[in-house]
Amino acid sequence: MKIYQTGEIRNIALVGGAKSGKTTLSECMVFEGGLINRRGSVDDQNTVSDYRDIEHERLNSVSSTVMYAEFEGKKINIIDTPGFDDFVGEVISALKVVDTAVMVINAQNGVEVGAEISWRYTSSNHTPVLFVMNHLEHEKSNFEESVRQLKTQFGNQVTICQYPVNQGIGFDSVIDLIKMKMLKFTEDVSEPEELDIPASEKAKAEELHAELIEAAAAGEDALMEVFFENGTLTEEEMLRGIKIGLVSRGMFPVFCINAKHNMGVRRVMRFINDSVPAPNEMPPMKTINGKELKCDTNEPVNLFIFKTFIESHLGEVSFFKVYNGVINEATELVNANNGTKERISQLFLFAGKNREKVTQINAGDLGASIKLKNSSTNETLTLPKNTDDIVDPIVFPAPKIQMAVKAKNQSDDEKLNAILNDMHKVDKTFHINYSRELRQLICGGMGELHLNLIKWMVENIHKIPMDYFTTKIPYRETITKSAKSIYRHKKQSGGAGQFGEVHMMIEPYTEGMEWTTEFPIRGTEEVILDWGGKLIMNNCIVGGSIDARFMPAIMKGLMERMEDGPLTGSYARDIVVYIYDGKMHPVDSNEISFKLAARNAFKEAFKNAGPKILEPIYDVEVIVPEDKMGDVMTDLQGRRAVIMGMDSEGTYQKIKARVPLAEMNRYSTALSSITSGRAMYSLKFAEYSQVPSEVQTELLKAYEAEHADDE
Repeated sequence: MKIYQTGEIRNIALVGGAKSGKTTLSECMVFEGGLINRRGSVDDQNTVSDYRDIEHERLNSVSSTVMYAEFEGKKINIIDTPGFDDFVGEVISALKVVDTAVMVINAQNGVEVGAEISWRYTSSNHTPVLFVMNHLEHEKSNFEESVRQLKTQFGNQVTICQYPVNQGIGFDSVIDLIKMKMLKFTEDVSEPEELDIPASEKAKAEELHAELIEAAAAGEDALMEVFFENGTLTEEEMLRGIKIGLVSRGMFPVFCINAKHNMGVRRVMRFINDSVPAPNEMPPMKTINGKELKCDTNEPVNLFIFKTFIESHLGEVSFFKVYNGVINEATELVNANNGTKERISQLFLFAGKNREKVTQINAGDLGASIKLKNSSTNETLTLPKNTDDIVDPIVFPAPKIQMAVKAKNQSDDEKLNAILNDMHKVDKTFHINYSRELRQLICGGMGELHLNLIKWMVENIHKIPMDYFTTKIPYRETITKSAKSIYRHKKQSGGAGQFGEVHMMIEPYTEGMEWTTEFPIRGTEEVILDWGGKLIMNNCIVGGSIDARFMPAIMKGLMERMEDGPLTGSYARDIVVYIYDGKMHPVDSNEISFKLAARNAFKEAFKNAGPKILEPIYDVEVIVPEDKMGDVMTDLQGRRAVIMGMDSEGTYQKIKARVPLAEMNRYSTALSSITSGRAMYSLKFAEYSQVPSEVQTELLKAYEAEHADDE
């Protein structure tokens, strides 16, 4: 295969809603590039992109697929991304390394939530966007309405470059406003017939052509001068102006296709070659220390791993973008994130499950290697002298849903844990950790569909049956007033016994508070708790009633009870303890005696100190269509939400609320049901707050019932 130079490379990501036709479009593109000699289809389960068993089963993409097409002297790298919000991590990682997003719009439905989600990330990455209107052959297609929605949602920079002449059943012609020709397509024939624009379309075409020229000229003073002087631009000048507009996001061109029958795809690819920016025509990528990577083959090697995938018979495949320099086989690099050495033993270009071995990959290009020892997604490989040049990492969204997970067979628990941790390496939006507090293995993902995919992979690929369970809520316990207690621990069993008596007072801790004057304070020990808040122990012992050597044991007893709160077994926080008196025995007193005495004294005092249960509260943002806003608000209020505010975002409404985590169980499913999948949400931990008294009563009853047989 030819080694392509940086200026000959185009990197695009196909983004948009599910069923918009991204995979079908990618199939046409690799066909036109000569990678395959027969186009497959999603329904026939034989496409280059959706090649995984789960994708065959679902007839939807669940992971991004890296492909390429060699077309008229250029190499177009294509990343086909899933359309569901649950797999948004695949979209985000793709947008990190491409230079243009090709957003596929289903002309039957207009702007769908998948397009909305993708747009958000193109905006945050400042990625150029090219719109491709698909499904124009369907009877319900509506190009004009879809464009109106695009302009309303994404701005007047949306600029028509093509429009259909006869959309609906029998669609086969578009007006190309760059060429000012009518392109008439024949089913499954790559090149269209170029015809003069019919008289019936002349006025409309000239009006839109003038708008296109004006938009193309707006991005550069020199082009604007040509436009003012001549009243028009040549095709070459227009293409240059469109490229400038794309790079600056001052222009978002719209093209028309029928991907199912490969109509218009070749024209779009030619436009990509002509007007989509090459990697070295984009603003340089920055490292975490602010250095610019110029995308130059003469610069020191720098590559960034944007995706990791485990392929059967191959193992771990690492997909990367070369930001600087040239990568050859056997290149020795250093992982700038962890300092370990890596040897790139083999280089590949992947197209779905197909791969081609290459000897060199230049700056700006995408490639892959297998079985890297110590490197994974979001890490940078450089030369030893350039380890400070770490590419600014991809910021993945926090999980929206959490479930406890357990192997059906206890003997598989350890193996399951290892598999799930490996899956996190592949999918950075999937999180796994063991909660010592909740005594559960917790996995987090972007929605139920996402977690169901994880379960499918574990059970079908790794052959380990597993179950999900509702995650316990990480409550906290604290007190609202002061209380005293005295506890004597005494145990006699024939030899040396156990004896320890502790007198204590506890009170709520607040930042900057002053200690009580009731007792003389001889020493203070402060513990910043791992789970939030503080424990303060004041030693108020006078006269040696408790020897100083037993104070660590008393603190240990207190910490054990803080980790196992007296009310529900949840972590306790923000408490001040005063040890003001006690008793010892010259023979029977030991550390265990005072540890147990402190534990039980704390428990007794706690229950008399106005104990309260605290629950985690999350900031929730819901982006919802205006017509569904009332239903979503009603649902949130039923979840004990406090509405913090509302705002508009394009044609959508944004609801900001604070909601207890306990009320967010299966929210993604409920929201999807209420809005027919048209809404999206995010959540972020905000604070701990006291639960309502009726909720506390229910929690106490449930805990007592669960531990009725305990000591």
